[in-house]
Amino acid sequence: MSKYDTRYASSPQAVKKYDTQELRDEFLIENVMKTDELRWVYSHYDRFMVAGIVPVSTTVKLETIDPLKASYFLERRELGIINVGESGVVTVDGTVYELDHKEALYLGQGNKEVEFSSKDGSNPAKFYLNSTPAHKTFPNKKIGTNDVEVIELGSAETANARTLRKYIVNSVVDVCQLQMGMTTIKTGSSWNTMPAHVHDRRMEVYFYFEVPEDQAVSHFMGEPQETRHIWMGNEEAVISPPWSIHSGSGTASYSFIWGMAGENLDYGDMDVCKINELR
Repeated sequence: MSKYDTRYASSPQAVKKYDTQELRDEFLIENVMKTDELRWVYSHYDRFMVAGIVPVSTTVKLETIDPLKASYFLERRELGIINVGESGVVTVDGTVYELDHKEALYLGQGNKEVEFSSKDGSNPAKFYLNSTPAHKTFPNKKIGTNDVEVIELGSAETANARTLRKYIVNSVVDVCQLQMGMTTIKTGSSWNTMPAHVHDRRMEVYFYFEVPEDQAVSHFMGEPQETRHIWMGNEEAVISPPWSIHSGSGTASYSFIWGMAGENLDYGDMDVCKINELR
């Protein structure tokens, strides 16, 4: 059975009183990518789950965890996988899916045997995983880099020029509630998701990667008039409650994967916060 950590939901009133370490303990997920090990963070926000796997010397199996009370992991769940490393393989009930750098795979409810491996352990794959509860079985689907929806956002003048790629969204693949995509900040820009927004119908998790070793991203969260920040490094993730903004600014160009779950699949369902009204 896989290892896991549990994160409980926090109210905005409680978060106002958190100091830096409490914010990090509640919302930051450090060391996401585990070598030859699968360790989940199980969040009580929409029962969203986050993990990372770097298969180097062995094949890693997807196993259930105790809170699911399930005989196998995907008995009542769906799973999204994006490979941010070198070439890897995901084997699903005997079917082999090869995932190159920045390719994705959606697995629907009911898949029993799932295994992760690298084609070359000295240049391993890095599988980033998001999982949500599912109410229906949809077909498995690989999403290549040419299959995604691409949107150019922001501008150099406002330091938020970025490319957004939608991987696992209902216009690309049939899903129950999971949504995943990737945003890359262009050279010379720093801000992501600015203007910031909230969506009380959905929660979100950001996974920051391609952050240079000596650089960092300051992730902003909290209510629009009561914001907080968390400094983050490469290959770290952060949980965003439905009542919180989720925006960041880096000291160098970077990328991040966003994952969402909740009430609907409407990507545009967001309440934008005016920049000059943030506090």
